[in-house]
Amino acid sequence: MTRARATAIGFVAVLLWSLLALFTVGSAPTPPLLLNAICFTIGGTLGLIWTAFNGGLAQLRTVRWTIYAFGTLGLFGYHALYFSALRMAPAAEAGLIAYLWPLLIVLFSGLLPGEALRAGHLFGALLGFAGAALIITGGGGAGFEAQHLPGYALALLCALTWSGYSVLSRRLGKTPTSSVAVFCVATALASWALHFAVEETVWPAGAFGWASTLALGLGPVGLAFYVWDIGVKQGDIQMLGTSSYAAPLLSTLVLVVAGIAAPSWTLAIAALLITGGALIAARASLKD
Repeated sequence: MTRARATAIGFVAVLLWSLLALFTVGSAPTPPLLLNAICFTIGGTLGLIWTAFNGGLAQLRTVRWTIYAFGTLGLFGYHALYFSALRMAPAAEAGLIAYLWPLLIVLFSGLLPGEALRAGHLFGALLGFAGAALIITGGGGAGFEAQHLPGYALALLCALTWSGYSVLSRRLGKTPTSSVAVFCVATALASWALHFAVEETVWPAGAFGWASTLALGLGPVGLAFYVWDIGVKQGDIQMLGTSSYAAPLLSTLVLVVAGIAAPSWTLAIAALLITGGALIAARASLKD
């Protein structure tokens, strides 16, 4: 597989994650950990079926337990920290901090063997971050308050967890992507256990709620992790990190089309920042 094709496959994850907000709204009022458990059960089960169909189950036995632990901590840790952060701090500000992960991927990837961090990557990432900030905050300036600092700290750990997971996954390049199915199953089991310990069970409401939940498990919390694994291991990880800023933009556009959010000048300006940042980073990646 060429690097360009792997990068394109990885970008499919960004497209799928752009549907996360829409399907999450549709799955209400299911609590977050239960939703997490259901979705990862779907994604993990389908991953195991796909692996069995392709004769890859034997391959899974060759994967070290430390890698399974790493992947499970990455998926479960990110979501646990994210949900906790949004409960302890305002969603807009905590979400903005958590969405530092694409910028951190671009920066951390420069430390990988065979990769070079150029000025274009930095400038493009900063432009993309500015666009993401406009979308998440709505262009407002609510300001940080001391009582919310624990939530902000968890959000920062959330960003560090996913960026660290994505970059370190590159070091596991020989690990089969099918191992992600085991990560998902283990994450589902941990989510079920934590849900029953701390949450009240509220199942998705009606056919629409279950359809939204199924869509989450198939796409943003399912297939997305498999294609992202291919992208970060075999593609241009710096380009993927910067292009990830398209997720909040595309997510907002989907919500606008669905009538859940209203269009604004903030959205238009953010689109220019994100698109410009991605183009600058792409040009930097082409300079070998």
